[in-house]
Amino acid sequence: MGCCGGDDDDDREPPPRTPDLSPPPPSSAAAATDSTISPMNSHFSALACRDTLRLIFEKLPVPDLARASCVCRFWSSIASDRDMVIRAFAAPWRLKEVVGVPSSGSFWRDNGMGKFAISHRIKRGDSVASLAVKYSVQVMDIKRLNNMMSDHGIYSRERLLIPINNPDILIDATCYIERDNHAKREVAVLYPEGVRDIEINSLLKRTTSEQGKKRLLDSLRRSMHVDDGTAQYYLSISDGDPRAALSEFSEDLRWGRKVGLA
Repeated sequence: MGCCGGDDDDDREPPPRTPDLSPPPPSSAAAATDSTISPMNSHFSALACRDTLRLIFEKLPVPDLARASCVCRFWSSIASDRDMVIRAFAAPWRLKEVVGVPSSGSFWRDNGMGKFAISHRIKRGDSVASLAVKYSVQVMDIKRLNNMMSDHGIYSRERLLIPINNPDILIDATCYIERDNHAKREVAVLYPEGVRDIEINSLLKRTTSEQGKKRLLDSLRRSMHVDDGTAQYYLSISDGDPRAALSEFSEDLRWGRKVGLA
């Protein structure tokens, strides 16, 4: 009987198991997600430190720096720092210096080759075709950059902007942010060695007349985006040299931002 009873017990089916409804343990991927830095968790405070953000932003290229400035006002106040923006703008091309203040902060959001140009002072016998050969660029690229519909547009201008197709030209160069009224755009202009000095000397010789002085002052005021009094001040402390006046103005801007005055 006992054996038979034992056999009957062995033949019985086990009772059904109750399903386990408890949540599964977190996977490694989920754990990694939980540690992601975001405004929704405590780790976000690591990116609320100005010094930490500055160290990070100084490593960013121009496009990423522009994106960072759109996150919030705090990030924008750091990512929009002029010295940081200029360094990011100049770093890929190993520029020595960028002089001048653009009319819009959006100028700094793109530092592709199209943002740079060589200033060519037009001489007798120049043509768009001859300049294209001289600088090894395409005729259409010169026309597009200078907003020219035909070759005849060259005769009404004192200079043409020449596209740069060799980045080595920019190494250790100084570029001047200027708005070309004919091209209807702001560009970082590179002057061939000695040419800008010749143009400055030519301007200084014309300052013997009141009209020449006003022309020089207006040009400097537009480049700095300041009033006449400020432009006159920087021109006077630079002995009438517009390039030196722009450099002095840029240095004062950097100092002002560094000490928190601007």
